[in-house]
Amino acid sequence: MTTSVWQTSRFSIDLTQPKVMAIVNLTPDSFSDGGQHTNVKHALDHAQTMLAQGADILDIGGESSRPGAQAVSVEEELARIVPFIEEALHWHVPLSVDTAKPDVMKVVLDMGVDIINDIWALRQAGAVDVVGQHAGCGVCLMHMHRDPQTMFEQPMQGDALQEVKDFLSQRLQVLLAQGVDPSRIVLDPGVGFGKTLEQNLSLLTRQAELLSLGRPVLAGWSRKGTLGKLTAVNGVMPEPNNRVGASVGAALMAVQNGASLVRVHDVLETVQALRFWQAAKA
Repeated sequence: MTTSVWQTSRFSIDLTQPKVMAIVNLTPDSFSDGGQHTNVKHALDHAQTMLAQGADILDIGGESSRPGAQAVSVEEELARIVPFIEEALHWHVPLSVDTAKPDVMKVVLDMGVDIINDIWALRQAGAVDVVGQHAGCGVCLMHMHRDPQTMFEQPMQGDALQEVKDFLSQRLQVLLAQGVDPSRIVLDPGVGFGKTLEQNLSLLTRQAELLSLGRPVLAGWSRKGTLGKLTAVNGVMPEPNNRVGASVGAALMAVQNGASLVRVHDVLETVQALRFWQAAKA
């Protein structure tokens, strides 16, 4: 049975209704909006717009995780995100940082950030210790096949749902053994991270099976390549920013299948769809 609250550094986030996590990429090379918000003022303005549109959480990234993306140093990642965080901390909204580096985690948690969203599920040496030492911060653990540089050289094989579930269960147990309260933890199946189109769809249709792990699920379908493949016309995939309709449809289906949070680029459209869905099923 999943709980209805995500405990983070400053906020107890009510998950009785689905929450929208807005993507704030401060990177030059992200797959969808790389380079659009590297200027801090522009990024802050964009984030405020998304909050006005109904975003519940801001997820701040300083390193791209797109397939083939090159790693950046701790110093470069911090240089990209710290000025944004310094200002956004005054807004009294939950702030998440999308990072896999323990040194980055420590800096931003010391600043007062609420959530660590890690595509590596805290597998890098020292990451679990950092989260354990910052009692109260929220954590999102994601499944990723291999790494961003090699994830599609040899995609996953077989039943993705079972492998993802086993992995997330194992990572969850690692944190619980370190004394991390389960109310701090959310799980992400990692749509698109080294998985085939068929596997991604299976993760969506069978997503509710992950709820047996007892933690809320976050779904990140926004503008992903699977959506581009499914909506291609005459073999031509739409560009990421032209996948809004498919992204909203996937987010809505993820919520219908038990996701408590959706991570999105297109906040306004997602919020509108969720509000209609909630009203119609009431």
